[in-house]
Amino acid sequence: MKTLCVMAFVAMLSISCSKRADQGGDEAEAATPVQVEAAKVQTIQSHIEAEAILYPLKQANIVPKISAPVAKFLVQRGDHVRQGQLLAVLEDRDLSAAAAESRELYRQAEANYQNTAKATMPEDLIKAKTDVEAARQAFEAARKVYENREALLREGALPQKLVDDAKVAMVQAQSQFETAQEHLRSFEAVGQGEQLKSAQAQADAAKAHYESAAAQLSYGEVRSPITGVVSDRPSSVGEMASSSSALISIVDISHVVARANVPVREAALIRAGKAATISGPGGDLTGKVTVVSPAVDPSTTTVEVWVEAPNPGEKLKPGVTAKVLIDAGEVRDAIVAPTAALLNSDEGGEKVMVAGADSLAHERKVEVGVRSGDVVQILSGVKAGEQLITQGALGLDDKAKIQVAKPGADAGADAGDK
Repeated sequence: MKTLCVMAFVAMLSISCSKRADQGGDEAEAATPVQVEAAKVQTIQSHIEAEAILYPLKQANIVPKISAPVAKFLVQRGDHVRQGQLLAVLEDRDLSAAAAESRELYRQAEANYQNTAKATMPEDLIKAKTDVEAARQAFEAARKVYENREALLREGALPQKLVDDAKVAMVQAQSQFETAQEHLRSFEAVGQGEQLKSAQAQADAAKAHYESAAAQLSYGEVRSPITGVVSDRPSSVGEMASSSSALISIVDISHVVARANVPVREAALIRAGKAATISGPGGDLTGKVTVVSPAVDPSTTTVEVWVEAPNPGEKLKPGVTAKVLIDAGEVRDAIVAPTAALLNSDEGGEKVMVAGADSLAHERKVEVGVRSGDVVQILSGVKAGEQLITQGALGLDDKAKIQVAKPGADAGADAGDK
């Protein structure tokens, strides 16, 4: 019995030691092989990338100023037009007649003004007085002739016909005298300056009316305000053109503008005039930043940035989605880490795993800045010189045991995955 008890005790001790040995083996296998790279302080070239929508440099929706039927169109969709080119003609016969009438009224008023201006000269006043005196003398002479002939008629020395002729001449002379007097009184009763002002006002009013009618007539011709391409022409010949809707749309796509929404932190590095590239379905365009909005969109907490670029051959079309790459300059003395070290945090944002001197992985939540190629600026969460896990960090828990592999060694099947 003693022998059996000893043998049982030895067996149990052997099993316990075997379990401890197995547990120690498991702990050794739990160390995850990783590769690391140190965070450095260096100058980083800042490039900001964002999605954008392309817009034409200029766009004009041409709305007619009058409502009239379309007489004819001279362009189709897709036609290239130049500034000032005639695009369409509206029915304008009534406007043409009104303009002609106004032109003649203006000419009449202008002629009246010229006559009035000439009549205000001093010599005209003198002439009016001279005319009155001459007409008075002629009337006196004709009256005396009539009276003499009437006396001779009573004596039977003259026939009645001669007396009647003298009376007619006297009456005509009297009429001319009265007309000359009236003319002189008009000069004296009405100030010459006021008369001239009245004639001038009438001429100016007639001119304004004529110019208004001519302008209305010109609205019957629809011309392009810009050089570009006809993008839309919704109406047809014979339809009523309305002053409330566009008759023709023109876009200038010789240059395009990419409008991108950039996070506030990155937008702070962008300045107007910075070089930029627009990449779209038709190729790449080289341009520059023209607008950095001073306001932040509260719904997206982003800043709108415009990049303008020449569009030779019109290879990029407005309305498409493109990418802009903006050169934001250099960031000096930045803490830089490889982008391979970045992981998505469960709490949102980004994190890294730091290889500690205790052979454990330490999780750090980080705030990143600009990115340039395979490196990224770390704004907070990491110090210069700390070893960041670049391969083997996927699925690694905080304070997990790690084994740093030599550079170039295989760090596992999941190495480098984010």
